[in-house]
Amino acid sequence: MIYLDNAATTFPKPDTVYEAVIECMKNYAANPGRGSYDMAVKAAKKVMDTREEIAKLFNVPNLFDIIFTSNATEGLNIGIKGILKRGDHVITTVMEHNSVLRPINYLRKKSVKSSIVGADKYGFVNPKNIEGQIRSSTKMIVVNHVSNVTGSIQDIERIGEIAKKHGIIFMVDVSQSAGTIDIDVDKCNIDIMALPGHKGLLGPQGTGVLYIKEGLKVSEFKSGGTGSNSYSMRQPEFLPDKFESGTLNTPGIAGLYAGVKFIKETGIQNIKKHEFELTEALLKELKLRDYIILYGKENMEDRSAVVSFNIDGIDSSDTAAMLNSKGIGVRNGYHCAPLVHEVIGTKNKGTVRISLGYFNTFEEIEQVVKALDEIHGGID
Repeated sequence: MIYLDNAATTFPKPDTVYEAVIECMKNYAANPGRGSYDMAVKAAKKVMDTREEIAKLFNVPNLFDIIFTSNATEGLNIGIKGILKRGDHVITTVMEHNSVLRPINYLRKKSVKSSIVGADKYGFVNPKNIEGQIRSSTKMIVVNHVSNVTGSIQDIERIGEIAKKHGIIFMVDVSQSAGTIDIDVDKCNIDIMALPGHKGLLGPQGTGVLYIKEGLKVSEFKSGGTGSNSYSMRQPEFLPDKFESGTLNTPGIAGLYAGVKFIKETGIQNIKKHEFELTEALLKELKLRDYIILYGKENMEDRSAVVSFNIDGIDSSDTAAMLNSKGIGVRNGYHCAPLVHEVIGTKNKGTVRISLGYFNTFEEIEQVVKALDEIHGGID
């Protein structure tokens, strides 16, 4: 199969990722931080090494501010629900995934106020419009760095400056950019950052990362055993233990370590260059076909390797099904981002989404375009 759903999860992974997971499972899959025997010590070291590599990747000064989660959704819930309390106000945008919109909607029942800032037809949010929504009670700004529908890249550096100027917590969802686009938490004034391990970081599913800036007070999301302060019935207040109750996914974290090492050895700029060149080639072909309706910018200015489109006269689900019959895997529907479709005019039909990854090729682009031509030809 030609796999083109990398915005959901990257596939394939580097061979070193598979090998790392199996090696951990076979040789040292003990509970990290729960024992002094060799296997447990090795497991704890792998967790610590992974924490350190991720901290370096995002210029996080203290590796203990890196918290392992099961996915980006868990991290976003920890940050949003752990900060916002009754009477607080939060600003977000129409470009968000439901992993942001649903927690905020839930908090409305607990008297948390929210403002949702609009975007232009290409999916870009004007930072000035975010600043215009700030109130005296505004506690947090939550922004999706890269849209999983239009591929638009938001100016998080500028938004971070606004948040810092007004003393507001800045939280960023980097699910679609981590591992492909350079992100510096200090340069962008990011206070909280959530991401999955299984997308751009090339790790296994069931892994995620949450960064919480040192000194920021966030309420615990769950309580339980951490392997630290075990004599106390109170949850530890220090990071990362405060948010890492229960047994960590050590084999997954081992695979995540291998994924991050692959990124560093390959070079994040080389990964970005390849993915963006593939996307540019795809956009060039799609623009030539008058039966294709494209959403988002039709060039690579401030956009990523996510392309949404429809074939005129064919439902997005039918297009995806016909591509699947030709051995091509794409995503169709609303992509868990309902408000985006009001912006781009696909509220009642969704889109077909092609999301390219480092292991895709130009030959695959040619095969996809050929398949689209065949599908369109079949309805003439």
